[in-house]
Amino acid sequence: LQDSCWYQLIAVKLDDGLAITIRDITVNKKSEIQLQAMVNLDGLTQVANRRCFNEYLEKEWKIHLDLQHPLTLLMIDIDYFKLYNDHYGHQKGDDCISRVAQCISMVVKRPTDLVARYGGEEFAVILPNTKIEGGLMIADLIQSAISSLFMPHEKSKVSRYVTLSIGVSCMIPKEKTTLKDLIHKADKALYQAKSEGRNQVSYG
Repeated sequence: LQDSCWYQLIAVKLDDGLAITIRDITVNKKSEIQLQAMVNLDGLTQVANRRCFNEYLEKEWKIHLDLQHPLTLLMIDIDYFKLYNDHYGHQKGDDCISRVAQCISMVVKRPTDLVARYGGEEFAVILPNTKIEGGLMIADLIQSAISSLFMPHEKSKVSRYVTLSIGVSCMIPKEKTTLKDLIHKADKALYQAKSEGRNQVSYG
């Protein structure tokens, strides 16, 4: 992107040929791309924001409906985050959210996958063309990666360190289903993981 250049060609037909004007629009184009990136990124974590998540999931849902391929969604929550925030303060809380986001991004590597901050201490991962087994494998890898950070969480009721609860859902889109069904299933699985003791993966 840094070395790319953009030009605009304007051709006007004349009686005896064409008049072509070439304008260098590189500066404007780069500003436009940077602005678009800012619109789609969460300021704190530098992963995709909720708006980007919504747009990407809608696009992928339509593609998977046409191709009849499985689409998998992970919903992720930092366990006992309110207690973490209250104990360590908001600055440390922001640092924790940011480190978790980067950790998830290191696990989710395919260019078609999307890691997004869904809201507060909650994240979402879109895994196109992925079966439930693949989603569960990624969820386990995320759990392991977070464990290896050994981020202290003195107020957690499940561990001495920061942990995650993860809900996984997978659907092959049908005409009678919507992407809200996929989100609902992932949310329900996340709720199950939390209600059964947190620091675990559930699927629905």
